[in-house]
Amino acid sequence: MDNFEHTSVLLDETISLLNPVSGGVYCDATLGGGGHAEKILEMSNPDGRLIGIDRDLEAVEAATKRLAKFGDRVSIFHGRFSQLEEILEKAGVKELNGLLVDLGVSSHQLDIASRGFSFMNAGPLDMRMDTSAGETAREMLAGMSEDELADIIYRYGEERMSRRIARSIKKMEFDGSLNTTLDLAVAVRRVIGHKKPGKSDPATKTFQAIRIAVNKEMEELETLLDLLPVPLAIGGNVVVITFHSLEDRLVKQKFEKLVKPCTCPQGMPVCNCPEPVAAYNSRRSVRVSSAEKLLNRRSRSSRVRAIRRVL
Repeated sequence: MDNFEHTSVLLDETISLLNPVSGGVYCDATLGGGGHAEKILEMSNPDGRLIGIDRDLEAVEAATKRLAKFGDRVSIFHGRFSQLEEILEKAGVKELNGLLVDLGVSSHQLDIASRGFSFMNAGPLDMRMDTSAGETAREMLAGMSEDELADIIYRYGEERMSRRIARSIKKMEFDGSLNTTLDLAVAVRRVIGHKKPGKSDPATKTFQAIRIAVNKEMEELETLLDLLPVPLAIGGNVVVITFHSLEDRLVKQKFEKLVKPCTCPQGMPVCNCPEPVAAYNSRRSVRVSSAEKLLNRRSRSSRVRAIRRVL
């Protein structure tokens, strides 16, 4: 395995919102290289416990090595965060004092061409976060009609030129020239043009959309958010780092329902709406600092939202 390199985004802000303490039980549901998890374990010393989950086997291996120094305070599982309840049951955990979810793609996944996430280097059309299961991007594209592909690119990439891009991709597929990630990028650039100075690569939105569809990322996130406030203990915090508007909108809407469940007009004499089960740790999302953006360009779109269970 190549060295698993990943810079933890919004590390200080995230740990502050999560507020790990000694004796607490925490879950990093997107373990990655273990940067956030390591900080949680340090802050909850000497007897805080951490459950780590990741669907990427390479991340599981890297984090297992990095966190080995914490001994039996750490339990690491290969799986999806939508399986949280099942994994916590395996770990013998009934309640969490904190849950962290970092929805970003790791630098390792983006930089290693063989993973098929990058439009900068030729790699297989894979894009699976879990290379042991599910269909690859190439298999998914082959099973889609042009209209279905256009819908995916528009919905998950918010790409206004989705119809023309889907047509270009399908034409290359029909010609037998859609074999690598660079080929996919060419199909997009034929429609939009090439990268302009200071702008994102024109293939960015299409790659994002296909990756989200391959990994069923929005469905996974919805499943996890629908569990809340379970399995948090009273006073437990949930902290979510997002990287694009689709994720952030979903998290924001779910958090609002937990914090403000009442939909009655102001001034109604009788209200039978449920009591709020959560409160904001920070009313507004916390954005990445200018200093962090300079050090890690991939963090530029990240933001974090957090709530704590009160009922």
